[in-house]
Amino acid sequence: MSKSPILMWFRRDLRLGDHEALSAACAAGHPVIPVFIYDELSESLGAAPKMRLGLSIADLAQSLADKGSRLILRRGDALAVLRALIKETGAGAVYWSRMYDPASRERDTAVKAALKEDGVEAESFKGHVLFEPWTVETKTGGFYKVYTPMWKSVRDNAVPEALPTPAKIPAPDSWPACDDLADWKMGAAMQRGADILTSHCTVGETAASHRLGAFIANNVATYVKNRDLPAVDGTSGLSENLTYGEISPRKCWHAGWRALHDGKGDAETFLKELVWREFAYHLAYHTPRITTGNWKEDWDAFPWNTDERLAEVKAWKQGRTGIRFVDAAMREMYVTGTMHNRGRMIVASYLTKHLLCHWKIGLDWFADCLIDWDPCSNAMGWQWSAGSGPDATPYFRVFNPVTQLDKFDKDRAYVKKWIAEDTKTPSATALSYYDMIPASWGMTAQDRYPDPVVPADVGRKRALDAYQDRGF
Repeated sequence: MSKSPILMWFRRDLRLGDHEALSAACAAGHPVIPVFIYDELSESLGAAPKMRLGLSIADLAQSLADKGSRLILRRGDALAVLRALIKETGAGAVYWSRMYDPASRERDTAVKAALKEDGVEAESFKGHVLFEPWTVETKTGGFYKVYTPMWKSVRDNAVPEALPTPAKIPAPDSWPACDDLADWKMGAAMQRGADILTSHCTVGETAASHRLGAFIANNVATYVKNRDLPAVDGTSGLSENLTYGEISPRKCWHAGWRALHDGKGDAETFLKELVWREFAYHLAYHTPRITTGNWKEDWDAFPWNTDERLAEVKAWKQGRTGIRFVDAAMREMYVTGTMHNRGRMIVASYLTKHLLCHWKIGLDWFADCLIDWDPCSNAMGWQWSAGSGPDATPYFRVFNPVTQLDKFDKDRAYVKKWIAEDTKTPSATALSYYDMIPASWGMTAQDRYPDPVVPADVGRKRALDAYQDRGF
């Protein structure tokens, strides 16, 4: 094996710094061949996340080229592609960073077993989380089902410092053939909206690092108040970059702790948000059903609507419910691929409670529209809002989207940014929505803003009656 290369299989860890698998490969004394495989899990992504993944792959390829290396692109079944590359290159090992959602775990378990049977070293490394799910336990030895006790458990855990970017990535004597990224057409499903969505993306390791630095310098000190104001740039925005591993959670964690020690007390809430993300992976690992079915199984009997053809569902997707907070948030997501967290709670509550629609309808729509879509975080978030998930808002708590708007967008700056109807001079962002949406929706900025499909008070009563009727 003295000359045999190591295949460094990149997935949702598209960076060079603080990368345990890459650092180990570079330190092993063998040539390193970086690889990205466009397998069925990548191909199954929705329109926006697939396009965004393509941008991240391109950025990683450039970063590797700057280091005198290359990113080899191949399309197909992961195991078949790896076996072909092993045969072509004589590689004796494959390294990768672990993932924790059920589909990725199933794939990786099968790949590791098959490669070892082939006599190939197959090693997985930590990198996508701070605390791997099996390392965090309750006092009785089980997994955490409620967030706050988990936060208290891990808050003071030692977290190693971030690893430096390898000074050199040893190259092989010759490189295997590589696909052309353009041939994958990862942005095709975005159609005419691709350019607009791309303009709202912050792509790559360098940009993610700058984003973290700017947040710590300018916004973390006021994070507690401003993170709830959708018209204010008060959050880190790092969910986009964490999704693709363009920045490590460990780097974010230590930046947050340094800010806290520097007297920026709001940084603790930022750290809690990082652990909220950890909680999602913790639950997906221990209870995989959370990504596809009700975490609280007694909710299987709840009579949610599952028919996406309903006019109310269509109005929700199009940002035409007549509830301004809901519509502004839905349009923000369609244009930018992201949505303010307060907006996410409001639109999820409105769909699952006011409209009594199954949370999976919302999950699937988000999976198509979000550039920070993540199978664990989004499933937990939707079930938290619906009442069927862990650490959930009590089912009988129904957010009032009208009073929430009065509380968090008093001057309607957020609404004005995203809703054009009934406005003499619509904002550029509000108008950009009409450049994104399918022409078949038949919407224009000159339309009259609709009346509510379900008024806030009517929806609340309908939800509470439904819960009572079912004995919840």
